Amino acid sequence: MEPAALADFLRTRRERMQPEDLGLPHGERRRTRGLRREEVAAAAGMSADYYSRMERAAGPRPSEQMIAALARGLRLSLPERDYLFRIAGYEAPQRILRTDHVDAGLMRVVDRLVDTPAVIMNALGETLVQTPAGVALLGDHSRYQGLSRSAIHRWFTDPAERLIYPPADRAQHSRVLASHLRDVIARSGPQGVPGQILAALEAGASDFAQVWAEHPVGVRYSERKRLLHPEVGELDLHCQTLLDPEQAQTLLVFTASPGSASQEKLELLGVIGAQRLG
Repeated sequence: MEPAALADFLRTRRERMQPEDLGLPHGERRRTRGLRREEVAAAAGMSADYYSRMERAAGPRPSEQMIAALARGLRLSLPERDYLFRIAGYEAPQRILRTDHVDAGLMRVVDRLVDTPAVIMNALGETLVQTPAGVALLGDHSRYQGLSRSAIHRWFTDPAERLIYPPADRAQHSRVLASHLRDVIARSGPQGVPGQILAALEAGASDFAQVWAEHPVGVRYSERKRLLHPEVGELDLHCQTLLDPEQAQTLLVFTASPGSASQEKLELLGVIGAQRLG
């Protein structure tokens, strides 16, 4: 780790950003050049004190997860992301399907969707970013670790994962996720995390073998999505997707028809947030 180089790099990248890059108002009395330290810390999901110590070259070595969060919070390009990992003492993540780095342009779109349920996922169904409204609708995906970070793995191993979909839609959801896993393995090979997920599902998922044996390929979701929420009940939503081909990541944006009951339920979720009232 190179604390001085890390501190200098973080400072220069913080100073080049503007509040508008994070969807924040600029304000007339702002004297700080670029962003404030606490704004970067909030964007990266860490305390302002922890971030400030890194900029003073006085903090402990941050974890790889923290470095990835900083790269997203500072809207770094891929070369900048790789450099940040190296000066923090880590190997730069390989630029393959499982990268956790989100393109700065995609992050700028998400920054403007604060009141809209939205999520960025990679090809393995690992959630990289959720808006607050996305957490309220789908639950907080940041709590998952290991193979359970993948929605594909959770779907076939955790019965609670299926409760968000009506029973009539679950078989199709299984086919879609099996198709996604086949596509990832076809492009990146059976090694690494995709192969680990496949091996785990073949060994312990009761209904995975039957779906996998059907060899589903190219199965995709429709734009209409029905979800069952524990607080507001069934929602009939439109799910728009924006794909970043280079990163193999997808931005999902959930909306409801204006004036519909589902629109009213989304508005209610905006009030109650992720809390469970029952």
